[in-house]
Amino acid sequence: MSLSTAIESLQGKVAIITGASSGLGWATATALAAEGVRIVATARRAERLEALQTELNRDAHRCTFVAGDAADPAMAEAAVALALKEFARVDILVNNAGQGNYKPLVETTVEDYDALMNSNMRSSFLFTRAVAPHLIAQRSGSVVFISSVAGLAGASNETVYSASKFAQVGFAQAVDEELRPYGIKVCALCPGGIKTEFAVGRGRKAEDVARSHMMEASDVADAVVFACMQPANVRVPQMTVRHMGARK
Repeated sequence: MSLSTAIESLQGKVAIITGASSGLGWATATALAAEGVRIVATARRAERLEALQTELNRDAHRCTFVAGDAADPAMAEAAVALALKEFARVDILVNNAGQGNYKPLVETTVEDYDALMNSNMRSSFLFTRAVAPHLIAQRSGSVVFISSVAGLAGASNETVYSASKFAQVGFAQAVDEELRPYGIKVCALCPGGIKTEFAVGRGRKAEDVARSHMMEASDVADAVVFACMQPANVRVPQMTVRHMGARK
């Protein structure tokens, strides 16, 4: 059987994507829309979400958005409500919202810690909790957590970032155990460096990221689509995606 006949069609499904205003979130929205998925995009920058909506709808895709902080409980509820209002269902959640902070532990403030945990982990909890009842009711769906290789092995100058990403992986594993009996697939995607503004974060230079071997956002977005397109009895609980260059 060829891959094209084994995979599941995503045509007509509905995806909520957090952190969709740039980078991997934008690329994932584009890649899923190309497969016929209707998109509910969320992020803090309304003007960027409007640009994404315009771009996707230009090619007859259907995209809507709601702007706000993904770490706010009201934001998750608003995104789900919008999906139900506009498209009458939710099938896919991509927990992509997050931020990076790359500096030594002794220079990391309590405010840095709270910001990273809220953006990377709290948002994942809130959106998954909001979407889960709807996936359970229809006994199908996919939840993809955009974690990181830093969530598999700690690295210097990434202590709190690594902690937040380890938390995502553990949370994804527990959610997988809890939701799999309802036919819901959960994937923790752990990519290496991607050439986005996220990679710069706080502590890296944009020119260094641009010159690096880091992957393009579209490459990793294809991995998200792959995880969502598996046959009914197949799931990808964890996937690592890395570039072909040196470790740095």
